Amino acid sequence: MLPHASPDPTLAIFCKVVDNYGDIGICWRLARQLRHEHGVAVTLWVDDLASFRRICPEVDTAAALQDVRGVTVRHWAGQDGVFAPEDVAGIVIEFFGCDIPPGYIEAMARRTPRPVWLNYEGLTAEDWVEGCHRLPSMHPRLKLTKHFFFPGFTAQTGGLLCEQDLEARRIAFQGDQAAQRAFLGRFQLSERELAARKVSLFCYPDAPVSELFQIWVQGEGAVACLVPEGVAAQAVGEFIGAEPVAGAAATRGALSVRVLPFVAQPDYDLLLWACDLNFVRGEDSWVRAQWAGRPFVWHIYPQDENLHHKKLRAFLARYATGLPALQAFSLGWNGAAEPDSWPQAWAALRDEMPAIAERATTWRQEVLAHGDLATKLLDFARELGRAQENQI
Repeated sequence: MLPHASPDPTLAIFCKVVDNYGDIGICWRLARQLRHEHGVAVTLWVDDLASFRRICPEVDTAAALQDVRGVTVRHWAGQDGVFAPEDVAGIVIEFFGCDIPPGYIEAMARRTPRPVWLNYEGLTAEDWVEGCHRLPSMHPRLKLTKHFFFPGFTAQTGGLLCEQDLEARRIAFQGDQAAQRAFLGRFQLSERELAARKVSLFCYPDAPVSELFQIWVQGEGAVACLVPEGVAAQAVGEFIGAEPVAGAAATRGALSVRVLPFVAQPDYDLLLWACDLNFVRGEDSWVRAQWAGRPFVWHIYPQDENLHHKKLRAFLARYATGLPALQAFSLGWNGAAEPDSWPQAWAALRDEMPAIAERATTWRQEVLAHGDLATKLLDFARELGRAQENQI
């Protein structure tokens, strides 16, 4: 049967973990949503189960095959392997152009009907994406055609990952002060930290964290900075004066810094929702920050020849029009432009936060009007499946 015709279609996602947790974070969210909201039988092939386990504690890093929340998880141990056509899913997704094992591709070509093959690409706000989304690419040797699928911010792209009940859960949590205190209480925040401006910090090592800490130490308002273990380790360790392991904390001047353990994805959403400002990095946490209804600063994954600066500016042009402080601070945070003064840049960002929060609301409405990624991906796969059926 064709993928679009099956009441319980099968889908395989191949994920090589490159950006520590961002890659597997996106694939894991997609797999869960496809399984639980669309009834798709998903197999997630992952090469790095240790990184996977940090965002999903149920993962057994020693298991070659396991069931995790209804998703079949396979350890992708290498490129070797012999596969039969019946081993191939009806929809095959390679994440960020990773190389699927050659034996699996050979089996794809022998499968009847042939699977729908998608290359899930990285998220960018650049205009060229609209022209590349859904484009085909024929295999040079086999009778297989791969199509590119680009997430994005417009109707001509694949949209963003967003669960059906996410907005309702966010509104309920942010309207419940007791729930927020109970959640933050799990990390032993003091009353001072609970009353302070709460900032989550998730960034790459080259972010100017020390400069920001110095500003917050000397600031008039109390700031509680919550940092996942291993993030900005040098700056955090120097501030705390000890190894920056989970549970370590220190207060100097107006700033408190506390190291948190890595948490499962649902709890990371709660962290974003509970904070007043979120620093996020890569793609997965960036998207989740856009749903959180809070101001955020994005640290983009660095690329050769500073190509990431172009991507950053493209997003800011869409998101931060009329928000000059956010634009200036974001460019400085990413090394795309040096601010005249970091204290002035922070003061301007702080003063602009009410307007940024308002923009967060209109942005969510604009992007969600184009549909969610999981639904659009399945609709595209069914469309391709019907086209293949007509060619038989």
